[in-house]
Amino acid sequence: MALTKKQRNGLLYAFIGVFAFSLSLPFTKLALKSFDPLFTAFARPAIASFIAIPLMLVAKVPALPRHLLRPTIFTALGAVFGWPILIAIALHRTTSAHVAVLSAVMPLVTAIIAVIKNKKQPGISFWVASILGTVLLVFFSLSRGGAGQSDLLTDLIIMGAVIASSYCYVEGAGLTNYLPGWQVISWVVVIVLPIAIPGAAIVYFVTESQYTLHLDALLGMLGIGISSMYLGFFAWYRGLQDFGVAHGSQVQQLQAIMTLGWSALLLGESVTLTMVVSACGIVLCVLWALSNVNRQRETK
Repeated sequence: MALTKKQRNGLLYAFIGVFAFSLSLPFTKLALKSFDPLFTAFARPAIASFIAIPLMLVAKVPALPRHLLRPTIFTALGAVFGWPILIAIALHRTTSAHVAVLSAVMPLVTAIIAVIKNKKQPGISFWVASILGTVLLVFFSLSRGGAGQSDLLTDLIIMGAVIASSYCYVEGAGLTNYLPGWQVISWVVVIVLPIAIPGAAIVYFVTESQYTLHLDALLGMLGIGISSMYLGFFAWYRGLQDFGVAHGSQVQQLQAIMTLGWSALLLGESVTLTMVVSACGIVLCVLWALSNVNRQRETK
């Protein structure tokens, strides 16, 4: 199905955003060698603010309109606190592989929230492709050892993180109708600083005696704040706005594959044939889900 120029650009931006997000897990694993998980969550926006604030000053960004304050706060609750903090708690209780199994439903949850909020039905073939891709993602995560021990509370915490993140994607994409994507995430970062900076300081001073500082952990922490918290959202929000949230969110299914590549490259994790086959299936499902982006419009 032919895409418009705007849709092609949106797809590219979404892919770039997911590429940046795919570095989050390897960077986090590196950061956890020297920092408490809760510190990594609070410190992310503080690090990102070193780019956001000067950029906003140079661009002379006007004050955030009052009617955008509420959706910006909701976006921040998911992007800055909901996902990072809940995932940090979950990682204290189970393995990252198990977290990956349940997090595999995020693209599907994002699409569902987008349809409910925007009242736009993408079509049956989209849902079939999305659900099949989600099933393959779960299988892909299980092949990496994600069937580890857990409990109901931990699984509920992970699902809470997934919902929080999915909602912030949809809410943030809606804000791009009024502001450029880079301004959306910049305001998200700035608005949470009164909570994030004290939170990071408190957690650090309480836990720093338990850790030894490593250079690669510091680089990982900087990577989380710069790439995952800030630059990735530049492209991601633009991609969702141009391509549509429901369809654009399916590009995120590729994140697990990219993360596997980074994990193998940076962390020395092994890659099996099962993972490769699952990855190929996921790619095909993403292409299938994206192929009907204009179909409903043409059949009207």
